[in-house]
Amino acid sequence: GYNKLPKPIKTGTSNFTSNIGVLLSIPNNILQGNFKQLGHSVGSFAVNTSIGIFGFLNPAEKIGLKPHKEDVGQTLGAYGFGPGCYFVLPVLGPTTFRDSIGMIADTFVDPFAHITIREKELLGSSGNSLDYYSVKGVGAVDFRAANDKNFENLEKNSIDLYSSLKSIYLQDRE
Repeated sequence: GYNKLPKPIKTGTSNFTSNIGVLLSIPNNILQGNFKQLGHSVGSFAVNTSIGIFGFLNPAEKIGLKPHKEDVGQTLGAYGFGPGCYFVLPVLGPTTFRDSIGMIADTFVDPFAHITIREKELLGSSGNSLDYYSVKGVGAVDFRAANDKNFENLEKNSIDLYSSLKSIYLQDRE
């Protein structure tokens, strides 16, 4: 059903969830000492939230601001922690030991989680856990819809789908 929506709605939804996701990259860029990417993340979030109407538009990309998604799992990797074993969590999907610890830690580092899950006020904004899980759920649906053809092709052309997905996941997390 999601792929049947008009392209501007899908693009706006994708931009909005990506813009909120940038908030998690900001503290992780600091922890990794990656200050150039920190500038891109802060600049992108500021431009897209203000000029881009809460992130539904992406004018930051047009002026050269391209933040990289960073999370605690990647930060732990930057500090030398190996990925550990690979496994698949129901509903959440593929992960490693390091990234599963990182997923939990993300909720403590992510400013969006602070104002939603923990219902704290940050710069005059607050929310609730429904806001957090709604945005994360829409982001997951958007990701799946954007990659549906890739998943179909992988499933059709793979001798061992599990091994193929594992390889793709581990390469993406390096």
